[in-house]
Amino acid sequence: MKASFLFPVLLLFPFLVRAQEPAQKDSVTRLDEVVLTDSVRVKNAVGIVPSRVIGPEVFQNYSPIDAVSAINQIPGVYILSGALNTNRITIRGVGARTPFGTDKLRLYYNDIPVTNGTGFSTIEAFDLENLAAIEVIKGPKGVAFGTNLGGAIILDSRERKEESTEFRNNFTVGSYALLKNNLSFLHKEGKLSLGFHYGHMETDGYRDNNRFERDGFLLNTSLKISKKNTISLLVNHIDYTAQIPSSLSQTAFDEDPTQAAFTWAASQGFETNNYTLLGLSLNHKFSDKLENNISIFYTYLDHFEPRPFNILDEFTNGYGFRTRFSGSFSLGGQNAQYTFGGELYKDEYHWGTFENLYQENNGNGSLQGNRLSDNTEFRRQFNGFGSLTIPLTSRLIAQAGLNINKTKYDFRDLFNSGAQNTSAERNFKVIVMPSLNLDYSFVLDQKVYANVSRGFSNPSLEETLTPDGVINPDIAQETGTNYEVGTLLSLANKKLTIDAALYRMDIKNLLVAQRVGDDQFVGKNAGQTKHQGLDLEMNYDWELSQKFRISPFVNYTFSDHSFVDFVDGENDFSGNPLTGVPKHRINSGLRLQWGGFYWNTTHQFVDEISLRDENTLYSDSFNVFNSRLGYRTTFFQKLTLGLDFGMNNIANTRYAQSVLINAGSFGGNEPRYFYPGNDRNTYGGIRLSYFL
Repeated sequence: MKASFLFPVLLLFPFLVRAQEPAQKDSVTRLDEVVLTDSVRVKNAVGIVPSRVIGPEVFQNYSPIDAVSAINQIPGVYILSGALNTNRITIRGVGARTPFGTDKLRLYYNDIPVTNGTGFSTIEAFDLENLAAIEVIKGPKGVAFGTNLGGAIILDSRERKEESTEFRNNFTVGSYALLKNNLSFLHKEGKLSLGFHYGHMETDGYRDNNRFERDGFLLNTSLKISKKNTISLLVNHIDYTAQIPSSLSQTAFDEDPTQAAFTWAASQGFETNNYTLLGLSLNHKFSDKLENNISIFYTYLDHFEPRPFNILDEFTNGYGFRTRFSGSFSLGGQNAQYTFGGELYKDEYHWGTFENLYQENNGNGSLQGNRLSDNTEFRRQFNGFGSLTIPLTSRLIAQAGLNINKTKYDFRDLFNSGAQNTSAERNFKVIVMPSLNLDYSFVLDQKVYANVSRGFSNPSLEETLTPDGVINPDIAQETGTNYEVGTLLSLANKKLTIDAALYRMDIKNLLVAQRVGDDQFVGKNAGQTKHQGLDLEMNYDWELSQKFRISPFVNYTFSDHSFVDFVDGENDFSGNPLTGVPKHRINSGLRLQWGGFYWNTTHQFVDEISLRDENTLYSDSFNVFNSRLGYRTTFFQKLTLGLDFGMNNIANTRYAQSVLINAGSFGGNEPRYFYPGNDRNTYGGIRLSYFL
């Protein structure tokens, strides 16, 4: 059935089920030690902007090192993961053409922006066990969190909600010499809330040259200094070293997916990252109807990466502020709400490259040679935002929003002089992005919504350069208009929940990264794309008794994305399916709970992915099954013991967990498209919690 036929079904479905509204009062949801319901999570998305929040209920389906699978359970969101340190997040197909890393979305940690000055985000810098929730806003409709075409992801750190003191230690071991330990201290008393987490993880990885080791700590504390003021401090530090096996050709993938790419193995390629985030926030309540939250923040990243073609040495200092006012007022007897504010992010990016003389190092890996480049980039981005939410009737709510963005790049070539010097500036014009949301409730917990919003994506500074390293003033920002209609339903006495959304987004000035060397990409605007599809999520919670609960779920993503107008040189790809995006994805699972025991089994299906713009080569579709079981019990009302065991890729499927599109062939070698997923692997853990 075509997606367009589902529009009337979504709109009429609430009328069809209206008679099922329960007459009895809502029952109180019981929370136990084993499963925490995600429905209690507070959304950060302003007003009626739809978003998806996942928390411990979803995290518990997967290994504590597997944030990727947890996020991939959200329809419309797909992370292509080449390794623990190599992730590319796509939302509704946006970002699928980015060669490496994640761009075209905004990432926030406790309301503090952590996306860098050119729009890149690194989800791997944060430990899943330190998070209470992950919220995803799909598309440009969340104006308070930017209007990037991909949307926004908001991470919330774990803290105690009630007054108590908890010491917790989670220890996990597994295949590939996995060892992970997370130690937490959580305290809440009176006006003080304090959380401290320390984590260590190491693993040899599934492939050659694939070792990963990380240490980090998180301090999150708040103090209510007066009746109207609360001050908060966030410190997150991560230090990790990760070897890089890189991608494989089809032949190498078929012969032995555990091998590393030849040149990366010979150079023993790796990266080290030392990352720190500092944030200081003040919340002030002017009255019961107006409050303000303001944050100042600083980020530091020191990155060193020996690659076969050169050695990259870089560091970034970033800083800025974010302020948001939230208030309400009476309008025609209804409560209207408003939000406005802004954020400024500036960073100084210093980077240089050196020769890699690994071929002259007697098999000992990378060896630094002469300097090849020395550069500094000053990057600045400002977002101003505002929204107004007005109840038009008792059932119909409207929300209008606006986001204003201003971006500037200043590139300094410190290595070349004279005519060879490529220093330049790129100052983008102010771009204004509006949004309109409508929300209509038929009955309690049954509603439909609609959204029309405008969004954009900045090219990275590197994409604005020509092959000669000179700023190209003709590179424009991507812009797009998003149309979305959906429904949120709670049926069968709130046992069954359905979240469905149909969308279409038309993107102009499509940014295409063209590879001109081993690690050289230049950008150009190559046409238009059409992103349309269906996100469907269904959950059922069946409580057979006070101790026995069954909770199946099915999430489906349909992606019908294509090039509308895409001419690259002599090639016309107009009408072709968009590369890098599977057309169908299914995530399903079954959660069983019996007293202190639980057993969660999940399944992921990913359709084939087009690897070239001419659609002549595809990756294979695959199915992966995971399972996790555990037991929780409490002694003396203060000590809690938990035991877990999990198995990933139960059927031992050989599959590509990430792919490169339009991979080039250099030196007569076969193009390398594939990042192999792990084979069958297991893990087990023990958790101890002590409450004072």
